[in-house]
Amino acid sequence: MAMTSRERMLTALAGGVPDRLPVTTHHVMPYFLDKYLPGYTNDDFFERFGFDPIAWVVAYKPDPSRGEYYDPNQKSTTGFLEPRRVVSDQWRIEREELPDPWFTVERYTFVTPKGSLQMVVKTDDKSTMVTEYPIKEKKDIELLQYMTYPKCDIDEVNRIAAERGDRGIVRGHIATFDVFGQPGCWQDAACLYGIENLIYATYDDPKWVHEFLSILQNRKKEYIRSLAGAKFDLLELGGGDASTTVISPKIFEEFVAPYDSELIGLIHEVGQRVVYHTCGGMMPILEMIADMNPDAMETFTPPAMGGDVDLAEAKRRIGHRVCMIGGFDQYHYFVGCTPEETRKAVRRCFEAAGENGGYILAPSDHFFDADLELLAAFTDEARKCTY
Repeated sequence: MAMTSRERMLTALAGGVPDRLPVTTHHVMPYFLDKYLPGYTNDDFFERFGFDPIAWVVAYKPDPSRGEYYDPNQKSTTGFLEPRRVVSDQWRIEREELPDPWFTVERYTFVTPKGSLQMVVKTDDKSTMVTEYPIKEKKDIELLQYMTYPKCDIDEVNRIAAERGDRGIVRGHIATFDVFGQPGCWQDAACLYGIENLIYATYDDPKWVHEFLSILQNRKKEYIRSLAGAKFDLLELGGGDASTTVISPKIFEEFVAPYDSELIGLIHEVGQRVVYHTCGGMMPILEMIADMNPDAMETFTPPAMGGDVDLAEAKRRIGHRVCMIGGFDQYHYFVGCTPEETRKAVRRCFEAAGENGGYILAPSDHFFDADLELLAAFTDEARKCTY
């Protein structure tokens, strides 16, 4: 019997065999819609091409008992999934736009009773990058004691889940640092201090790195504890700064896994599923990630896109333990090839990772440019991959 999109993806997430290969994408980027399908919504995109849809929800609410409230001055262009920010009289966020001929450049100042932190971010139509990190000296992490601790707005999540019904899954991510951050503890720290600085610090002052990570982890724990009853289908943890094209397996083992595995345990305690996101190298740490006990892993980026994943070997090593999401080379098979080549690439992914279910076909993270006929070939061939 044919499954709904939601049933199909939940079956795969549970390691089961759905009616056919689920096919989705991590995000539908605003750049792509604006350039290729102006006026289209995410839902229009999913329906046109026959993807199994994902609805992203990032909804925070303040805790008035702690003096928190929504930021009345929030105005930002830094992220299409940025939630309403939560501030307090001890953690105010000021924004200043800086002149630049090519980018939107913003300086954010985090004002606390004991001093301020400043972050500068630069945004174009595809991405945002940090050009000035807020943690400049090790003592700066002392100011993080004044951060707010946003909770999940369960009513908003459940409202959207009810609207969606069986039209795909509802997905979110673990709370990140304000303005710009990532769900994982190490990855969030890299956004605040810079990945190179953070790597050096693991050798020069590992005690300080552990203290830094613990501060960020505690904030994420508070958010996770508020998730009980939220009708998410999947939550994201992790980020690219913990891939082995960035850090060594030894750093992952000591500074990433202990903090994020604790969060995964807590996520399961509140009745939620979690996918661990690693865009980049994964092969040397496949078992380490699986040992953290996520429900799923992504993105399984192939070597031709700068990753290192052999999809068939990954399936052999950890496919019986977690659902695998991703593995498709969107750079070479969404542009500049024939539909038949795209179809063959889909089949290769299915043959490598589809056996016995537990696999969701998706591009290896975002895509920005794509030929529409190749997108149609991608999803059409996936729908023909039956068990």
